Amino acid sequence: MILPGNHPQRFELNDEVHARPPEALTAPQRISYLVLIPDPALAKAATDPIAALALRFKVAGPGPGANHFSADLGAFRVKWERHTEFSRYTFIVDGTGSSKDGNLFSNPAINSVPEDWVAALPGQLLFAAHAVLLDQPGSEINPDAVSAQAFAGNGLAGSSIGNGAATALTDFRIHADGFNRVLVCNRSMTPRQAGRMVQRLLEIDTYRLLALLAFPVARELAPFVTTCEKELAEITATLVGVTETDEPVLLDRLTQLEATIESRRATSHYRFGAAGAYYELVRRRTQELREDRIAGLQTFQEFTERRLAPAMNTCVATAQRQLALSERVARVSQLLSTRVNITQERQNRAVLEQMNSRAKLQLRLQETVEGLSIAAVTYYIVGLIAYVAKGAKASGVGLNADVVTGLSIPVVLIVVAFGVRQIRRMVAPSSKKQRMWVRD
Repeated sequence: MILPGNHPQRFELNDEVHARPPEALTAPQRISYLVLIPDPALAKAATDPIAALALRFKVAGPGPGANHFSADLGAFRVKWERHTEFSRYTFIVDGTGSSKDGNLFSNPAINSVPEDWVAALPGQLLFAAHAVLLDQPGSEINPDAVSAQAFAGNGLAGSSIGNGAATALTDFRIHADGFNRVLVCNRSMTPRQAGRMVQRLLEIDTYRLLALLAFPVARELAPFVTTCEKELAEITATLVGVTETDEPVLLDRLTQLEATIESRRATSHYRFGAAGAYYELVRRRTQELREDRIAGLQTFQEFTERRLAPAMNTCVATAQRQLALSERVARVSQLLSTRVNITQERQNRAVLEQMNSRAKLQLRLQETVEGLSIAAVTYYIVGLIAYVAKGAKASGVGLNADVVTGLSIPVVLIVVAFGVRQIRRMVAPSSKKQRMWVRD
């Protein structure tokens, strides 16, 4: 059958559900696990270390742009995964490797990995753990004996997981070698199920620490938010009785406060959002363990929630305080801006009223000037007529120059006034249009 053309991302999206599959584990086995936060500037070179390790053991390395890789290198198996914020390496070796005193963690899997390669891994180590998977089909586990033998006598947390298919124990502590320790005693898990369970146990601590990266940020922001809240309260109280001359100063002060708050909120927003996502993964992984209580021990869910939940609540509360503070500053800023705009409009209206008064005064002056100009023009024209009449009389024409001059005055005055009026009518329409254009 001929199907329609494939979506460009059909196969990539379909295979995403199969990405980063857990390694199948068959007891007894030792697992060493590293989580590193790389330098963002070196993100493109994330596959270089694992490619170098594969080349050293003469196996095919990861392809360009790969996000996960696993291979059997003979002395050990390795699995590498790249995530958004971190990379993790898992090393698996067969056998218990326990010492004569019965310490199950005396010879961890990472001892089989080239030491120089491990030391050269890029990034900062966030979490490291040794896990041991044992077969223990029937006998009951004595937590006190296990603690003394493998966990330096520390108090343990643990439970029966997978609906009784295995038992998992840990002390959630970093030991002298720099690693946490996890012990899993298998009763009836299949290799795939064992791989999933061990991966979930290691991911609980991984995502717990990644979520807690936001906790120091929240503690650092708490006094800053408190200071900003006090500053905003002072500005709001001052706003009640502020004068027009103080409004620009108060607005500048409020703008600086808003810019500072938004800057700090922008830098912490991603960290708080990521913390929420990681916290949800921790809760999901603990639920997937399907725990049953061991008498006298805290379960993984109880132990992680005891401190992780309050820390996450602190982060959520700090993020909400930041958001509420930002919204309050925006409202006060809008209120103060409205007051400043009203003050400016009032000042502009006063200026316009002054301009209107000046325009009326100019109109009166103009009318006065027009009256004077009519008299002046009449005076000059009558003067010219007088010269003409005197000249005509001197040439023998029988005219009385004084009579002609006197009679011409009202005639000239009327003609000049009529002419000025006509000129004003011709100019008035264009002036009116100009005033209307200025108003618009």
